[in-house]
Amino acid sequence: MDSSTPKVWLITGCSAGFGISIARAVLAHGHYVIASSRNPSKTPELVEEVTKQGGHWITLDVTSPAPEINQIIDDATKLYGRLDVVVNNAGFAVVGAVEDIDETTAKAQFDTNVFGVLKVTQAVLPTMRAAKAGTIVNIGSVAGLRAPPAVSLYAASKHALEAISESLSQELVPFGIRVLMVEPGPFRTNFLGRGAVSYQGPSDSYRDGPVQKIVQHLENEHGTQPGDPVKAAERIFEVVLGVGMAAGKKEYLRLVLGNRSVDAVIEKLDRVRENILALEDISRSADFD
Repeated sequence: MDSSTPKVWLITGCSAGFGISIARAVLAHGHYVIASSRNPSKTPELVEEVTKQGGHWITLDVTSPAPEINQIIDDATKLYGRLDVVVNNAGFAVVGAVEDIDETTAKAQFDTNVFGVLKVTQAVLPTMRAAKAGTIVNIGSVAGLRAPPAVSLYAASKHALEAISESLSQELVPFGIRVLMVEPGPFRTNFLGRGAVSYQGPSDSYRDGPVQKIVQHLENEHGTQPGDPVKAAERIFEVVLGVGMAAGKKEYLRLVLGNRSVDAVIEKLDRVRENILALEDISRSADFD
């Protein structure tokens, strides 16, 4: 993407965390921001901060019906006549044992983290295809590449986002549109403390085991996470534009953020490779002779 002229960024989920951090980074670099959140009246100080710097703030609930989202995106596009970068950041996490998570909660997890991203992406693509340019940034999680105990539904939603992003990135090559999948680990946002995590249980059967251990870890880690969201937002900006630390680098699909994330993903890749190679003879024996 040409970095010489300011780009128009639409960012979902700007009421906290990565959303507002990315908005601040983009504004600091002189680009245009259309920030959004489900209920802007809950964060008037952030709305004022963004608008005072020349940005816009719109109401966008990604769980709304597709026709409503399409209209909101259409109105947002008219603000500058285009959308260059769309950041799908809105999301939350369900934490608990698989057995303890009810159907309603499971559906809510996917309604926001998967179908919300799908609807926003489908709404912005016609304009990007017409322009034969643009970048879709999907904020996933290291949990989308490896799933620890107690985060099965959250990890599943991010796994789904992985699959959508990987396929979409190939579908959009003819139109000059890029997809970037961001995989953060633990970052010191208020994600764990702002009601964005729905804790389910654990029930008696899962107490004093791996599920309870993870739940306790998440509760204790709030405010001490090693990741710096300001640095993360800057890295995302650089990778999208191909500047700074990303200057001269190939445009890859995935951006893993944080030391713990990198270590966890490398460990997962090693385990998968060991697994596949250990059973390779069995796997290769299943075709017709």
